[in-house]
Amino acid sequence: MNAIQTLFSTCALVLALSAGAAAQTVSISTTPAGSFTNSAGAAMAKVISEKTKIHAVTAAQAQQGQIPVDSGAAEFGMSNSFDATFFVTGTGDYQGQGEHKNLRLVASLIPYRVAIHVRADSDIKTLKDLKGKRVSSGFNAQKTIKRIIAAHLANAGLSYKDVVEVLTPNVSRSAQDFSAGKTDALFFALGSAAVKQAAATVGGLRVVPIDSSPDAINRMEAVLPGAYVIEVKPSPAIEGLSKPTKVIAFDMAFFANKSVPDDVVYQVTKALHDNKAALAATFRPFNLLNPANMAKTVKGLTFHPGAAKYYREIGLLPKS
Repeated sequence: MNAIQTLFSTCALVLALSAGAAAQTVSISTTPAGSFTNSAGAAMAKVISEKTKIHAVTAAQAQQGQIPVDSGAAEFGMSNSFDATFFVTGTGDYQGQGEHKNLRLVASLIPYRVAIHVRADSDIKTLKDLKGKRVSSGFNAQKTIKRIIAAHLANAGLSYKDVVEVLTPNVSRSAQDFSAGKTDALFFALGSAAVKQAAATVGGLRVVPIDSSPDAINRMEAVLPGAYVIEVKPSPAIEGLSKPTKVIAFDMAFFANKSVPDDVVYQVTKALHDNKAALAATFRPFNLLNPANMAKTVKGLTFHPGAAKYYREIGLLPKS
């Protein structure tokens, strides 16, 4: 190899290394490690990193996922749909904080299927039996969790005034409190890693069903707009179910900061839409993903142009 060829090869290697070093890295803001959202985010980061030229990482937070995304500290994040609506519009738990205008919707993903869990040998059989029991409260870092628990109580005609409140900062800490015997009930998404750990610690769990009567549903929806009832069948992946059980559900909203480049959001959207099996291989609840519903709207949010472009190409949004 002559000097010119050597120089050319060296330059080519430097350019290749520079291109690799310049690969886009994005973060996905999630709730604390072990939570449903954190596990979902890890699966998404893995698929994005494997199926695109984008390197994705998760960033577990002790606060709501939309806060770091709105500030620009993270490119992507997720939360339940009703909390995203409250945050963007400055209503609900964000009343008086004003509108937050930096979030753009990327996709509506899997439904959050949530429930109150108790020890398998507990005398709590219905949500009404929570009266006078110790229930996690506070959630200063995750106010939406208190709202969801309040919706379960409302379903039974109860409120936080009817239970003994045990203060906790976030949902992961509440799981630790339950395992330590400090509370009588555990709120968490079905199938979460923290639920599996709690079940192993206390010797088994049982999911407490909700009341599906019209009045009970109306009380629930007054606290948790957009929530709906879903019946879940027993599965090895879900602790606490021995028969089909009705629980509360609402959709996961996946969003991006408005400044994230369109091409990046386009690639991320395509990777998630086209790789359901890979997502589910890492986190089983992604078996519930219906790619055809990813363009489902969330009140208060508009689609990021990169996501909208992909959805129009595949016919999930009308071409403008």
